[in-house]
Parts: sequence; C-alpha cells; structure tokens
Amino acid sequence: MPAPGVELRALVVDDDDVFRARLARSLERRGWQVRQAANAAEAVAAAGEGPLDMAILDLRLPGESGLDILARLRNVQPEAFLLMLTGYGSIATALQATKLGADHYLGKPADADQILAAYAAHRNQEEPPAAEPAVPSLARVEWEHIQRILADCGGNISQAAKLLGLHRRSLQRKLSKYPPAS
Repeated sequence: MPAPGVELRALVVDDDDVFRARLARSLERRGWQVRQAANAAEAVAAAGEGPLDMAILDLRLPGESGLDILARLRNVQPEAFLLMLTGYGSIATALQATKLGADHYLGKPADADQILAAYAAHRNQEEPPAAEPAVPSLARVEWEHIQRILADCGGNISQAAKLLGLHRRSLQRKLSKYPPAS
C-alpha cells in the first residue's frame, strides 16, 4: 500500500482484457493509479504519458512480444520497476527478459499481492520471499531445455531438432503442446 498522500503509478500491459482489467482494479483498490494497454504500441504510448513506478508486461502480446518492448520501456521509464508476467514461462525466457531489462519475472497466475511483494522487495533491494522450492517435473525440464535450444537457434526448428537429436516433426509435435505444469 502506498503511503498516504503518495500516488504510485503502474502500467498493466496484457492482451487478455479480463485479466488486465481485474489486475488494474486490484491495484487501484490498493491506492495505485493504473494505465492499461493491450499491445506493444499502446504500451509505449502509455509509458510516454508520464512517470511510472511499475510496468507489468505480458510476455505474449499480439504483434511484438513483451520481450520486444522491454528495452524501449526501460529507455522511456529508466526508474520504473519492470515485471514480466507470463503463462508460458521457462528458464530461457526468464533469463532473456532479465538481460533485456526486466527487474523481475513471474508466472501466471499471479495476483496483485504477489506483484506488489516483488515491487516492494525490489525497492528495498532484496529478493521477494521465495515460495517453497519446487522440483520441476521431468516433462517441465525437457520443455525448458527445448525452449533454450530453440532460442539459441533463433527459432529455427530444423537446426534445433538436429542439436536435440530429434526428427523435425517430433520436435514440432512437442512444441505444439502447452508447457507442462511445474
């Protein structure tokens, strides 16, 4: 909660209208002023409207992804806390988001309390309280490894399949499935 008389400003960028509106309402109930955007162009425009304390970005957006606009938002709002939020998280995308300027990375579903805990921890220069360490399933580890190799190959499925020792069609079948639960 912001201190009385202090107005904190946030930007919520997500193409899911229901999730974006719900998160914005939750932050507003906690005393935040919230701008909303459904895509990269709206996000950059909203970030240019004035100072922000925090920007919450969805990884998967129509057109440009959340990763694509991280550096631009960092240039427009150098002091803002940039949080990447995604339902398709992997170690590779978390590392990439951090390299591109994200301050923190959370998997969906994340609520306003988790986001504000990450914000508060960042402002106090400490790590947010860690949840119980979870051991990922073998399927999840395989998925993350495939994503890392695919990212290293620049999205080239044929090249990634060769490196993984898989047939290209087998790799395409694995990629067409949703990521396994942790």
